[in-house]
Amino acid sequence: MTRQIIKTDKAPQAIGTYSQAIKVNGTVYMSGQIPLVPETMELIEGDIAKQIKRVFDNLTAVAEAAGGSLSDMVKLNVFLTDLANFATVNEIMSEYFQQPYPARAAIGVASLPKGAEVEIDAVMEL
Repeated sequence: MTRQIIKTDKAPQAIGTYSQAIKVNGTVYMSGQIPLVPETMELIEGDIAKQIKRVFDNLTAVAEAAGGSLSDMVKLNVFLTDLANFATVNEIMSEYFQQPYPARAAIGVASLPKGAEVEIDAVMEL
């Protein structure tokens, strides 16, 4: 098994004991991203659309650091503190992904790190 740590300054640095992503052979396991601005590590608050876009931008940066792109993603887990925002996730996701879309789950949660309203993790196959 070949295991490689993926790290980029173009996405938020880990705020705990985890890596941004781990590449094992041709599969990349991406840690959850919340709407942190990489340069400041400040959370985007308020407008949920801006938060979701920041999360997808962060995932894009990690995917590129691993040698891939969003089109290589095969599975997403979307965590929302309010499932009423699910339609907004769908709308914004369609701006970042083309068909065939990756498999996806949407999970309602009580809270997320740093008070975020959305977190997304992913699996990518290169």
